Amino acid sequence: MLPEWLAIRPASTEKYASIKGSINRLGLHTVCVEAKCPNMSECWSGGTATFMVLGDMCTRGCTFCAVSKMAKGAAVDVKEPEKLAALVKEWGLGYIVVTSVCRDDLADQGSSHFARCVTEIKKENPNTFVEVLIPDFGNDDKCLRRIADSHPDVIGHNIETVERLSSSVRDRRANYRQSLEVLGKFKEMDSSIYTKSAMMLGIGEREDEVAAALRDLRSSGVDFIAMGQYLRPPGHHLAVADYIRPEVFDRYRDIAISMGFKYAASGPFVRSSYKAGEYFISSIVRSRS
Repeated sequence: MLPEWLAIRPASTEKYASIKGSINRLGLHTVCVEAKCPNMSECWSGGTATFMVLGDMCTRGCTFCAVSKMAKGAAVDVKEPEKLAALVKEWGLGYIVVTSVCRDDLADQGSSHFARCVTEIKKENPNTFVEVLIPDFGNDDKCLRRIADSHPDVIGHNIETVERLSSSVRDRRANYRQSLEVLGKFKEMDSSIYTKSAMMLGIGEREDEVAAALRDLRSSGVDFIAMGQYLRPPGHHLAVADYIRPEVFDRYRDIAISMGFKYAASGPFVRSSYKAGEYFISSIVRSRS
């Protein structure tokens, strides 16, 4: 049984239902649906959505993730960038997140298509803030440069967990140190780029390991951090070891802020892109414009 602080009451609204209908009509995907996010209704109703490009089949097999896995993904929808841009305009979304499955089966791991999605959205919606949540692209400099050159407002890449647990949580092609390198490279490419990462808690990590991971992220120049409770999806996925109490999440947030993160979201239902468009993040990005 889940503890009482994990009770959630989704509040579907007319806007939520309309966005869902448009997404289905255009054949688009959201990580909100594919990863079974508990915040989907709240975020969509508030004008924030996380779109998943490059299909809904991931070529990696992370043990925590509810997204479907396959060695070879589906054919890439070349019209996806234009569809995304049109939907964002149709519903007046002020802050969106674009993420993707891993596509190790593609020559450029899908980085060109990903970047084109960002460019098209920006072209058609110049007042919309675009955050990207990217795979590691094998730490390939050319792939990472394509993302940077598409000029998203925030670049996110998740370390997912503490270093000790990384090999049991993530696909063998991903690892903790590589993810830190990916995040650090964006700061080397352009020091003005805002970077972001996230961790799942409740899978057996210790508090000192969480603090160490936060220090490592700050050493890589990461600006924003999100920390939330891991909830096991249906099926054969990684088990939950602990349900972290809200006051512990508060303590982690305070630790992160004391280390110099510009913003830290920490709570049971926090996910990578949870309330990504809240005023304090938007205002930081806007102040740079």
